[in-house]
Amino acid sequence: MPDVRLSPRERMVLTAIIDLYIATGEPVASQAVARSFASREGLSSATLRNVMAALGDAGLLEQPHTSAGRVPTPAAFRHYVEQITSFGRTVVGAHIAGPSSIGPDTELSEARRGQIEESFSGVVSSNDYLERTSHVLALISCGLGVALANSTAGQVLEHIHFSRLSTGRVLAVLVTQSGTVQDRVLALDHQMTAGELETAGSYLNENFRGWPIERIRAEVARRMEREREAYRELLTSVEELCRKGALAAAEPGPTIFIEGMANLISAEQDRERLRQMLLALEAKQRLVELLNAYVDGRRQEVRVVVGLDEASPAMQDLVLIGAPARLGGANVGTVAVIAPTRIQYQEMIQAVSYIARLSERILEVPPA
Repeated sequence: MPDVRLSPRERMVLTAIIDLYIATGEPVASQAVARSFASREGLSSATLRNVMAALGDAGLLEQPHTSAGRVPTPAAFRHYVEQITSFGRTVVGAHIAGPSSIGPDTELSEARRGQIEESFSGVVSSNDYLERTSHVLALISCGLGVALANSTAGQVLEHIHFSRLSTGRVLAVLVTQSGTVQDRVLALDHQMTAGELETAGSYLNENFRGWPIERIRAEVARRMEREREAYRELLTSVEELCRKGALAAAEPGPTIFIEGMANLISAEQDRERLRQMLLALEAKQRLVELLNAYVDGRRQEVRVVVGLDEASPAMQDLVLIGAPARLGGANVGTVAVIAPTRIQYQEMIQAVSYIARLSERILEVPPA
């Protein structure tokens, strides 16, 4: 559907309707909107009915029954999100909207921040953090809490060894503290001698044994900038080995944590649509694809996607609010809420942002 241009009055009325619908879950009648505008001139019930009819013609409101009030469509919620966002960049539907109005997470209430902080007490690993995230987001959103681990989340370096195979080809053998042994052949851009490879392996083992793998690559890049002159040749070799995949995990399949399915079941009245929606959500690979498509792990920002019908027609009345969780500049995973479009947008955007940034504080490993 093409973008709809709204007048200030239409935008104001649409926002009021959505606020009322979020609060009650019931179709909104013109009388209810009139009561919310009781102190304003020029907004009689007749005027509001005309505005609501125009919003309906624009595809922003629908009427479930002839005598019922209006219900916002997914397109209306996209307009709503655009209105409450102006800080950063937000994905609305399948399109990138302009700068978002959601401010820093200090806008989250003190009580909510305290609840979140307490919920993460005792978490020390990436997997624990992501699993707890799915539980906390399900609890506070009354929707689905989802957390997707990246391929190296939770893996800790025990030892790494490099062997020169032939011109431009190096074998990397990575051992994690869980006992996993991974080997891969790296194709390098320039030649490294056996001595250079041994020195690079010793540097990684002596400086990063016991570090989460997802943090090491970012730390090597940081040290490249800070110590470029003193260790230029060594760090250049280490950085290339890391960039070519020496610290990339094997691909056994992504780890995804999901909690709160009962919240969506209780919110959905249409049994057939519920069945289709659950089938779509139970296909974990589809959820993984959804998160990877809309949340950029390289950028610290919250994304809002209203209407997930591209994943499944049964998910058209769901919204995804997600953000990458990072550690030392590296991506730990993705945290998200999937909920009915009646969600409290401002609070949930703030909550997702706050929890995503908790990863740095909870999981930070002090430099050796």
